[in-house]
Amino acid sequence: METWEVSVPDDRAEQRTCLICGDRATGLHYGIISCEGCKGFFKRSICNKRVYRCSRDKNCVMSRKQRNRCQYCRLLKCLQMGMNRKAIREDGMPGGRNKSIGPVQISEEEIERIMSGQEFEEEANHWSNHGDSDHSSPGNRASESNQPSPGSTMSSSRSVELNGFMAFREQYMGMSVPPHYQYIPHLFSYSAHSPLLPPQARSLDPQSYSLIHQLVSAEDLEPLGTPMLIEDGYAVTQAELFALLCRLADELLFRQIAWIKKLPFFCELSIKDYTCLLSSTWQELILLSSLTVYSKQIFGELADVTAKYSPSDEELHRFSDEGMEVIERLIYLYHKFHQLKVSNEEYACMKAINFLNQDVRGLTSASQLEQLNKRYWYICQDFTEYKYTHQPNRFPDLMMCLPEIRYIAGKMVNVPLEQLPLLFKVVLHSCKTSVSKE
Repeated sequence: METWEVSVPDDRAEQRTCLICGDRATGLHYGIISCEGCKGFFKRSICNKRVYRCSRDKNCVMSRKQRNRCQYCRLLKCLQMGMNRKAIREDGMPGGRNKSIGPVQISEEEIERIMSGQEFEEEANHWSNHGDSDHSSPGNRASESNQPSPGSTMSSSRSVELNGFMAFREQYMGMSVPPHYQYIPHLFSYSAHSPLLPPQARSLDPQSYSLIHQLVSAEDLEPLGTPMLIEDGYAVTQAELFALLCRLADELLFRQIAWIKKLPFFCELSIKDYTCLLSSTWQELILLSSLTVYSKQIFGELADVTAKYSPSDEELHRFSDEGMEVIERLIYLYHKFHQLKVSNEEYACMKAINFLNQDVRGLTSASQLEQLNKRYWYICQDFTEYKYTHQPNRFPDLMMCLPEIRYIAGKMVNVPLEQLPLLFKVVLHSCKTSVSKE
């Protein structure tokens, strides 16, 4: 066990819930009763000195289903509930450092220093002035730019700050991996403490090109085969539009399954892990593809079909607030992608990064997933900075779309099925109309 465990009597086990997310607690971890997921998240965040950002009001709901949507608020609640970072072993190995340490109460000022990364910087300065400790972990300096981190996108609560290249190098240089998966050498020459580098002429690393080419080759970029042509004057019913949406979802899901089998790292993971990943991310993958590589058909042919559907007054009256939020966010995201004009290479990388979510429950090789996630994160950055030299904010803009996609996909699950036809009608009409005016 990684930390001191306190067993719970069988007759009371169901009454013990995690103080962070409400999931079933497995014992006392770092001073408070919590689940395995929040225990691991807290340890990774502190050991790797991660600095997260909240895209909303820093008051996101924490539950078993929603805890992965905002890493910032999850870590904030860990600290507020009394999780003790001093109970974590400094070498990152299993086992608590001091089993007598219980929950702690720390000031709002200290919490803010931890959340902003200032506390980690002060500790790093202390060690640099007094010598390194054999047990200290590589220091990831807090990011001074507005760039997201690999794990804070998608997915994922495992992150490496964009400017933490030196820590990345120390951790992964010399690691034994297949030749075609070697990390890109020239990334390690980047400054560990600078924001985005100014534009400069350089070539794309051959290994980056090769891996991106393999990702794009795995994609089915042919037009969707689901018929979406309707005769002029035909009035589409709610049931007919819903049936069409289901057929489109089926085709898109089938394409994701075929995509997995063509991935360059397909043999590196187990079928069980792929099943877990697809079960948890398929909605996000479909949403991402619909907003990018299939957007011309979705916001063209499908929009023409939804235009022939007239919702009843009752449907309009009963439309939920949650559905309205999804509509607003989808419209915003569509315009963001439309503005960026995402290339096939960027889409393929974004899709792989989102799919390789290390925090999905039931995985057998999370560490391997973390390696793959970081690899494609840095490859995507390498490609974007090479291809779009004069758009220094393009890469962080792309990555910030991924947590938004995850959030929207999670919200859409809660929208009643009978409201989906109206939701798609509003989104497609609004997006198509606004683009035609440009």
